[in-house]
Amino acid sequence: MAGEIPDLHAEVRTGTGKGAARQARRDGMVPGIVFGGDVDPLPINLDFNKLLTKLRAGRFKATLFNMKVEGHDDVRVICRDVQRHVVKDLPTHVDFMRLKRTTKINLFINVEVSGEDVCPGLKKGGTLNLVRSEVELIVTAADIPESITVDISELEIGDNATIANVKLPEGARPVIDRDFVIAQVSAPSGLASASDDDDETAADEVPTTEMGPPDGEE
Repeated sequence: MAGEIPDLHAEVRTGTGKGAARQARRDGMVPGIVFGGDVDPLPINLDFNKLLTKLRAGRFKATLFNMKVEGHDDVRVICRDVQRHVVKDLPTHVDFMRLKRTTKINLFINVEVSGEDVCPGLKKGGTLNLVRSEVELIVTAADIPESITVDISELEIGDNATIANVKLPEGARPVIDRDFVIAQVSAPSGLASASDDDDETAADEVPTTEMGPPDGEE
């Protein structure tokens, strides 16, 4: 399972309808709802500033949260919709879905690298370039990996490791439906510069042929 699921604090929203929602916004809160999980929907309010900070951090809809509401058991949720003001583009309502163990969700999973100590490309002076530090996967809520590992132990300079080289957790698959690069071993900058210099020198040293007069002419 993921090592640390961020908490999301909310409070129960009393009252229903547009009037209660407007009052919540006047109080610096954003109204929302938690639904699913074979239990009744729970109207909530979230602190506007804290929610806005999380939204601006990005990937809000692809993050699993531990919803904490006073008087209720903690529940894992994922955002399913954020309604925004048509002019100000600020959040006005948020929908969260409770997750069952079998629920499929999209999450960004951290990438770890193994085999750096024996990688032949690195031993020859190459540089590791981690193209993707995280990968978006479709996973089940009960089997969320803390990370996935890409093995570079056999990469030479110029080689790539792709998602096809990564052993994914059972039931997990990447959102992108094609092979893509996760890590690569690049040539050191000094070697690349020397190669460029050699190419330029070779071009400068191409001998020119002196052309004499055509046959039969002096």
